[in-house]
Amino acid sequence: MTTGTPSSTPPSPSPADSPVTMRRATADDVPAIVSMLADDPLGARRESPDEPETYRAAFERIDADPNQYLVVAERGSRTVGTLQLTVIPGLSRRGASRALIEAVRVHSDDRGTGLGSQIIEWAVAESRRLGCSLVQLTSDATRIEAHRFYERLGFEASHLGFKMQL
Repeated sequence: MTTGTPSSTPPSPSPADSPVTMRRATADDVPAIVSMLADDPLGARRESPDEPETYRAAFERIDADPNQYLVVAERGSRTVGTLQLTVIPGLSRRGASRALIEAVRVHSDDRGTGLGSQIIEWAVAESRRLGCSLVQLTSDATRIEAHRFYERLGFEASHLGFKMQL
């Protein structure tokens, strides 16, 4: 460990120390979001960043739905994370609304910095603010590290999910 003299200049903050801002995504954010979606082994097989019109049309549908919140995390002018939050009104649980967190991604340069925790904590707080009584998410069965991450944040593996490709 090195130490500086009292008169030395303090080190400048690292990018990971810069504040993160969460905001609703715009159409201009779509390429950066798709890039993050494709930047892992599962996403590389199912995403096609070279088809921007497909993603642009999907963005327009999401943006037009008042129960959809596609958001980005920014540090300075960089898009460093994203998620989609969906509010689902329901009859069960005495008419409660629930929030569904999907498509959580952190830019590869920012993984391991605590940004993922900040993004999920924001989503939980926003779900409360929107009047939801429950927040849920799914994670691919092969993402064991992600499962541990969500459990550390207080999520419980309470259900078994099923999907059918159409």
